[in-house]
Amino acid sequence: MYERILTDFDIRTILNSGQVFRIRPLLRDSGFSTAAGETFLAAAGSHAVLIRQKPEAEGRMRVSFSCTEEEFSDFWNGYFDLNRDYEAIRRSVDPGDSFLTSAVRCGRGIRILRQDLWETIISFLVSQNNNITRIRRSLEALCERYGEKIPVNAFPDSPSASLTDASVHAFPSPEAVLEGGPDGLEGLGLGYRDKYIFRMAQRCVGQEGREWLSLLRKSSYEDALALLLKEYGIGKKVADCICLFALHHVDAFPVDTHMKQILSAFYPEGFPFSRYEGYAGILQQYMFYYKLTQKRTS
Repeated sequence: MYERILTDFDIRTILNSGQVFRIRPLLRDSGFSTAAGETFLAAAGSHAVLIRQKPEAEGRMRVSFSCTEEEFSDFWNGYFDLNRDYEAIRRSVDPGDSFLTSAVRCGRGIRILRQDLWETIISFLVSQNNNITRIRRSLEALCERYGEKIPVNAFPDSPSASLTDASVHAFPSPEAVLEGGPDGLEGLGLGYRDKYIFRMAQRCVGQEGREWLSLLRKSSYEDALALLLKEYGIGKKVADCICLFALHHVDAFPVDTHMKQILSAFYPEGFPFSRYEGYAGILQQYMFYYKLTQKRTS
């Protein structure tokens, strides 16, 4: 187990921010909510970890990870973008912008994750014209069908019998998806998106596919966007999500129905991108989360 005191980190806010679909809270009645805090399961690629958090004073969070310090340093620290100063980003917001100041206050704890590129492409292909519950269900079904089982270390006081390696699967490789054939995606709740998934698996498989993914990782935001928009099933919003959440181009600014409503209502003359050059995508997440929160409470 490895423990940190973190600021601007809240795993529940992150999982509800729309950028990731394989983090979930573990049931309270299974013994995972204790005096030490509430527990979540995060799966990413071939990694999985339990995360327990408990609020401390002054906006800090005591966060425990059920992995070694070495694994945390090698993977989870970067995955959660823990080296970036999000407090400075929140402080940079124009105090005269009432919507954005409310959004960064509401979304304190959000971080832009550094997710696996292949997994993110598939996740946001699945997300099109879909809701979060169905997206999560379809992705978990895909992982269970084609992903390998991966172990999860338990906390010393966790009910280990309630979580075994059989309950968590790695995200499947393009090769595994292709081996199942087009019919192998039936029954996963993908609907018309199944053909997008299969075509993307064909795109990413083998040496040519690895070179294409590598090129995307090395590309600027503009070049990566252009490459993605050439692919079957990928439009501007999905391409921007991939650039932001996998390639970590934090100037990418995905615009969906919620963001269109925000921009129309609060920024009719345009969002002030020049003021927030180089990190507008981070602010987009605060705005998006705030809109979702208002919708849930209205």
